[in-house]
Amino acid sequence: MIDRAHLTIIRALADNGTLTAAANALFLTQPALSHQMRYLEKKLEVSLWQREGRQLRLTPAGEVLLRTARQVLPVLEQTEKTLQAYGEGKQGVLRIGVECHPCYEWLKGILADFLIALPDMDVDIVNKFQFSGLEGLLNHHVDLLVTPDVVKKKGVDYQSLFDYELVLLVEKSHPLTAKAFITAEALLNETILTFPVAHDRLDIFTQFLLPAGINPKAKAIASLDIMVQMVSLGRGVTVLPDWLAKGYCQQLSVEAVKLGRNGIAKTLYAAMRTDDAEINYMQLFVDLGRK
Repeated sequence: MIDRAHLTIIRALADNGTLTAAANALFLTQPALSHQMRYLEKKLEVSLWQREGRQLRLTPAGEVLLRTARQVLPVLEQTEKTLQAYGEGKQGVLRIGVECHPCYEWLKGILADFLIALPDMDVDIVNKFQFSGLEGLLNHHVDLLVTPDVVKKKGVDYQSLFDYELVLLVEKSHPLTAKAFITAEALLNETILTFPVAHDRLDIFTQFLLPAGINPKAKAIASLDIMVQMVSLGRGVTVLPDWLAKGYCQQLSVEAVKLGRNGIAKTLYAAMRTDDAEINYMQLFVDLGRK
């Protein structure tokens, strides 16, 4: 009764907001799109959307269908890519989910080695999730998740890649560079430059600032390079993994300082479904990551 075309349409309506924009995104005429949705509503005997001026608002039934579309369509799309890779004589497609911005920078460093070692593999990188990265893994939207956070879940295997430490990156002449380590109170009047991620998902807030009752001004910047440039110009401070900060310290007028007397220790993991953990190319990725 419900086919892929209907799921694609409901997703396009939700993503684009108007019938005209959705029709353009799907390369359909507006009457053709309206006809298909009316047909589905008639078959299901339920209303899927309501008009509010030029905008469309999904009904509760439409929201149910949209959730199904968000779950099912990525799986179908990735399955098609995998089958296409097999048809082209490749071993398949490894879909890698990246849940943190610095993880993406690290991934770029090993991806070439992985593809050279397995020339018959394709790789897809997913760094934006409709839900969480872990849900993307469990729902088969990705095959392997690169993450610094372990959330124990049945059917998920975490393999450690390497340990690192989070450090504060400041402009070289900043008074904080004279300190052996930084206290949370020392950042009260600083502007913390962060990636566009909720503070409850940032270790600098959850593990360092908020436990001390410190909540300084924060500014989100999507580009890592621009963020570090802002730090080098004295427009704020930021927190990065030590391995990533080291490279910037060699290139720009910035310096890394320890956060807290004991530092903030982290581990990067490769998470995968337990049933897939022994697949050869999964283990190759983990081995390369550890090197």
